[in-house]
Amino acid sequence: MRLRAASGNSYAISCQGRGQPLLLLHGFTGDHSVWQGIAPALGASHQLIMPDLPGHGRSDSPASAEAWRMFSVAADLISLLDALEIPQSHLLGYSMGGRLALYLALRYPRRCISLTLESAAPGIADDKARMARQQSDNQLADQIEARGIAWFVDYWQALPMWESQTQLTPRARLAQQKQRLRCHPAGLAGSLRGMGTGAQPSLWEALPDLQLPTLLAVGALDSKFRRINATMAQAIPGARLEIIRGAGHNMHLEKPRQFAGLLAAHLSASSP
Repeated sequence: MRLRAASGNSYAISCQGRGQPLLLLHGFTGDHSVWQGIAPALGASHQLIMPDLPGHGRSDSPASAEAWRMFSVAADLISLLDALEIPQSHLLGYSMGGRLALYLALRYPRRCISLTLESAAPGIADDKARMARQQSDNQLADQIEARGIAWFVDYWQALPMWESQTQLTPRARLAQQKQRLRCHPAGLAGSLRGMGTGAQPSLWEALPDLQLPTLLAVGALDSKFRRINATMAQAIPGARLEIIRGAGHNMHLEKPRQFAGLLAAHLSASSP
């Protein structure tokens, strides 16, 4: 279905299952389809709300630069939940979607039941490092627009963070590649400039204020995010850190059964 947020931006949303709502937010280059490996296990007990984020899938690529910012996208998602008559929802966010889910949980805590962050981070605390990352993100956005989606997908899939995906079947790797090739250069560029790690505000100082039941999930092979999430777990009251063996950055793709089991247990324990 398509829904228009109060801002006027149009979002494509896939909904399936029945029960307590769970809002699932995909990562950079993804769309709602990336959740299909875990959706059957979760849809029996939860209503899955899976939007395509701005610039991804079939959702709009907004004309306004402000519409790409995290605060604007978060407000849009709350508006979409209002349209669906959902007063509260569990939250799951992966990578970029995890940064957005964390922002939602801090900015709109009364709308959230629980929070699960998969391979996510609160941004970059150091101002100089954040500005350098923003410059790097903007340069990559320029390259995507200039060189096209095929170039970018080749570049993206060759990054060391995806080395663990050699364990996937050729069919799974091809399906992921085809999904990424459906992305539009302008959409990915806009997302990088507006909601990339360099553009988002640092949320590190706000972590002690998070009062939701929180699950932090990382792959054992993802050393960078293991370190980040170990620090996050110390800052978030009552947070639980789970490390999935044999997985890298994308656990819902690489180890869907283990990840879905962890998530289902967390949702059940967090339900009122």
